[in-house]
Amino acid sequence: MATTSPAEYCLFARGERGVGMERNLAGMPEYKENTPRRQVVFNLPNQLTLLRFFLACVLFYLISTDRWLSSLVVFIVAAFTDWLDGYLARTQNMQSSLGRNLDPLVDKVLTCGAFIFLLPLGTKEGWLPPWMVTVVVARELIITGLRNYMENKGASFGADWLGKIKLGLQVASLIAIFLSLQAPLWFSPVPDFFPSARAGLIWAMLGATVLSGLQYLSKAFQTILKDTTP
Repeated sequence: MATTSPAEYCLFARGERGVGMERNLAGMPEYKENTPRRQVVFNLPNQLTLLRFFLACVLFYLISTDRWLSSLVVFIVAAFTDWLDGYLARTQNMQSSLGRNLDPLVDKVLTCGAFIFLLPLGTKEGWLPPWMVTVVVARELIITGLRNYMENKGASFGADWLGKIKLGLQVASLIAIFLSLQAPLWFSPVPDFFPSARAGLIWAMLGATVLSGLQYLSKAFQTILKDTTP
């Protein structure tokens, strides 16, 4: 069957028909300007997510060399890119399947990686015991696996309000940790506010981590039981 290009459709609409064009157009489907376009994979939100992964690697190096002020600045910038890429994806219609999967994964690399790199010092000084980090990392791994399983089955398993509170408290507790580690260079003696705020936010973060994990587990089990019930 003869084909007709979009340009020929335009000429036909303007009355500038070429020889044989009417014959080619006969029986052809109407050309539509709103033909679906391929999804842009590396859009701005996804680029910000990749930037956050790079900043996470920089952060891990800074933590390992005890550069607390630099760690604080890099972590705040990385956390800001997490908010910014989500905002742009929602408001500018830039959501993609890559971003939906990559964004939470990079978030976990950033937060869990920071806690892991802080673990030796936290264990030595007593403000971050190993079992706490184990709970945080285990929760993230289990829920990530469940999310992949549930979404492959077509079920919605995105972050809810408690999961967002958990992430916010993780960010706040890490900021408090970096501030408390930098405080001795700013104050002598260090005000009690810094270690107290650090301890309070770490425990609040741990509670939100456990509660949000249990909520996700309950939601997943309800869906699984519903699918397996005859």
